[in-house]
Amino acid sequence: MIVDFAGIKVDNVTMAEALAKIESFLNGAQPQLIVTPNPEIIVAAQNDDELKTIVNSAALRLPDGISMVIVSKLLRTPLKQRVTGIDLMLKLIEAAAVKGRKIHLLGGAPGVADEAAAKLKQQYPTLNIVGAENGYFSADVEVIKKIKATKPDMLFVGLGAGKQEKWLARHLKELNVPASMVIGGSLDVISGRKNRAPKWIQALYLEWLYRLFTEPNRWKRQLALPKFLYLTLFKKML
Repeated sequence: MIVDFAGIKVDNVTMAEALAKIESFLNGAQPQLIVTPNPEIIVAAQNDDELKTIVNSAALRLPDGISMVIVSKLLRTPLKQRVTGIDLMLKLIEAAAVKGRKIHLLGGAPGVADEAAAKLKQQYPTLNIVGAENGYFSADVEVIKKIKATKPDMLFVGLGAGKQEKWLARHLKELNVPASMVIGGSLDVISGRKNRAPKWIQALYLEWLYRLFTEPNRWKRQLALPKFLYLTLFKKML
C-alpha cells in the first residue's frame, strides 16, 4: 500500500516489512534505490521535479517522520509505523555482520565515514566494511571507481537531503550495487560526532525539538514542518 503526501509516494511498511523487501533486493539482479522521505524532502520536492521523480520512482520509500504518521491517521490513510533511516541502516548492518555481506559507506566530512566504520567494527567485529569515503569529493569518477572495485552488497550514502538522492539516481546503474540507501547525517551520529536524542525524547516524538536545541542553526530546516502540515493537512481542509 502507498500513502500520498502532497504528491510524494510513501510505502506503508513496518520495519520488518522494509527489511524483508531489502532482502529481496539483495537477492535480485537489479540495483535498487532506497529513500527516506520526511517532511523536509516532501516540501523540497514541491519545487524540484527531479527530486520528486526520483523519490516516487525509488524501489522503497520509507515513512521517516512522526508527523507523517500523525497526518496519515488524521487523513484516515494511516501509516503502520515510522521507519527511520538510521534505525533501518543499523538493522541492515547488524544483519550484514551475521550474513557476511559487504557494505560501503559514503558521506560526511573528512574522517567521519572512517570513524563510523571503526565504531561499527567495534560493535560488530565480523562486519565486512569494504570502503568508507567522505562526502567532500569533487570528481564522481574516482568515488565511483572505488565503490565498483569493492563490489559491496549495500551502499549507504549521506550527502545531504536532495543531493544524495540525485547522486545515487544518476549513478545507480553504473555502480550496480544491489541495495543503495540514502542516510542523511547518520554517519555523524554513528561516528559519535553528533548525539542522537535520548530514547525517552524519541518516545515522546520530540527528536526534532532536541535537534533544534542542540543544533540551533537548523532552524530554517525546521520551517519545513509547518509547510508540510499546510500541504498535506490544512490545504485539504480549506
